[in-house]
Amino acid sequence: MSDPRDRRLRGVVAVGASAGGVEALTRVAEGLPGDLPYAVLMALHLPRHAPSVLADIVDRRTALPAVAAQDGMKLEPGRIYVAVPGHHLLTQDHHIVLSTGPTESGHSPALNALFRSAALAFGPRAIAVLLSGVLDDGVLGLAAIRSQGGTTVCQTPEDALFPDMPNNALRAGVVDHTVSAADVGPLLRKLAAEEVRPPRRTPDPSLATENQIAMSDRFQSAGESESFPEPTGFICPDCKGSLQAAGDAHFRCHVGHAWTADALLSARDREVESAIWVAVRSLTEKSRLAHQLAEKATSIVVQQRYSDMAAETDKALAVLRERLALVEDGFRTPDD
Repeated sequence: MSDPRDRRLRGVVAVGASAGGVEALTRVAEGLPGDLPYAVLMALHLPRHAPSVLADIVDRRTALPAVAAQDGMKLEPGRIYVAVPGHHLLTQDHHIVLSTGPTESGHSPALNALFRSAALAFGPRAIAVLLSGVLDDGVLGLAAIRSQGGTTVCQTPEDALFPDMPNNALRAGVVDHTVSAADVGPLLRKLAAEEVRPPRRTPDPSLATENQIAMSDRFQSAGESESFPEPTGFICPDCKGSLQAAGDAHFRCHVGHAWTADALLSARDREVESAIWVAVRSLTEKSRLAHQLAEKATSIVVQQRYSDMAAETDKALAVLRERLALVEDGFRTPDD
């Protein structure tokens, strides 16, 4: 087999996943042809401070070399660059950019950031692949790829462990091809044999602005975020700052945190659940104290007062616990 570095880099394939993504990413990797003329960027939602062995897992399942991405790496055809926790995986001037820019929908790495970067860096020579996951990270990124003449692919929902992300992409109308994870490789081989689409119009200024925010240090992006002046009346779950409209059902705060509408709703669910747990704790302590005071009372009147208070609190607590069970059932989603 020839050295991948002897081949010309045709473009970039950006692959992203969330819940159920390890299986999907490895199945994609298994099907990639050894002579792939693209560099492959792979990102999975990862906890910021967690160690990641994703690059090692992928490397064992593919004919292509897979490595953990490092800032400044030059992109080479037939090579897989895997995102690391706490950093957006981006590209510029045919090199890797690892950024600590503001989270997007609570994630770093974020799929929208990856796809947006690939769209601006490679235009019609960019291909984005969206795999298994919950909510809608990556959907806006697919739209960015398309806006610059690139090609978009999503995993067949029936093939995904968690089909929300592919379904949301299909509903948004931003998908060119739908295939199983195992069939992504053969599709890429077919696409590599086709003529590259002509470039489309100049990028929307907001696309470049959001890419610049993602490439910035997370503490140095406030100025760029001021490019979105339209207030929404909503609050950022991360920093409690005000959110501005950055697009249709898409928001940015003054320090750069980005949220899609679905991710913002999910964050509000978690806030409501947290608030209910605080109320349960407070009522539990109130009940315990009222019972103790009733037992120690030396007067019938005082004893009755604390007993009544304890009974009312116990009743409220029972109702709240019942409601909390319903809330948890309604809000529960798999860990990303």
